[in-house]
Amino acid sequence: MTAQLHIVSGKGGTGKTTVAAALALALAHDGRRVLLVEVEGRGGISQVFDVAPLGDEETHVARGLEGGEVRGLAIDPKAALLEYLQMFYKLGRAGGLLEKFGAIDFATTIAPGMRDVLVIGKVYEVVRRDEHHARRGFQQYDAVVVDAPPTGRIGKFLAVNRELSGLAKMGPIKKQADSIMQMLTSGRSRVHLVAVAEEMPVQETIDATAELRAEGLPMGSIIVNQERAALLGKRSRALLQGADFDVEPLSADLAAGGLRVGPTLVDGLVESGRRLDERLSLEERERARLTSLDLPIVRLPALLDGMDAGGLRQLAADLHRQGV
Repeated sequence: MTAQLHIVSGKGGTGKTTVAAALALALAHDGRRVLLVEVEGRGGISQVFDVAPLGDEETHVARGLEGGEVRGLAIDPKAALLEYLQMFYKLGRAGGLLEKFGAIDFATTIAPGMRDVLVIGKVYEVVRRDEHHARRGFQQYDAVVVDAPPTGRIGKFLAVNRELSGLAKMGPIKKQADSIMQMLTSGRSRVHLVAVAEEMPVQETIDATAELRAEGLPMGSIIVNQERAALLGKRSRALLQGADFDVEPLSADLAAGGLRVGPTLVDGLVESGRRLDERLSLEERERARLTSLDLPIVRLPALLDGMDAGGLRQLAADLHRQGV
């Protein structure tokens, strides 16, 4: 079964939002429609695409690869709660009174976990749209990509409806909570984790993978972002790792290149090379730890010229080529 819901998480600083945007572009190929959802209210998606801040209307943000379309949506928990109350309890104008007296603010900011319940409930509503919804004017999507909370919170965020189901026991709330968990744990969903080859992001990725697997949530790919080409070859690294590194050939090469060679220059270059070798060794160890998770590994390059529309489409093409 092809996944329809793609949830993207990662430690802060790994480029999670950028990867989510690139994934939406990659999935919007050959005329497919994709919705990119923002759930944390940070406005990151609008910055990546250089468009106006997203709201609770599904708006066009970009063309996908080969003629598809990406639309964006920022889920507002207050609006989602009013929609939920109207859908299940037909409150009508009474919902506005609840908001006036502060009940909506209480539910979305004070009640534990309620914000996550409402956000995931809105995602569920979008994913489950069918021809009946289309006839009522709602857009159907081939895929939905969620720029989700970071790895430190992703397990609780996705499993909150399991706790809600246990509390509700019966009625429409329990029924919807069970339906949401069925969607999240089915073959229709995938959780992708974004990491960089550094110790803390890799450890958070390992911890999040264990937590998500324990909750029965289907894992997608580990996306190793900001990969840089190795500036040292194997032979150079082997020489630098030796305790008796001979600086004479290096000095001769520098002099032949027209540089004024002295001990300070040569020693500085050797020290820089050894530090780079240590960095490369660290990255190799961290990649090996990610490989041990037995999940597909996808690698995305660091964009040395910075992020722009062309760079984003390059990342999208890489994701599409690697089958995410």
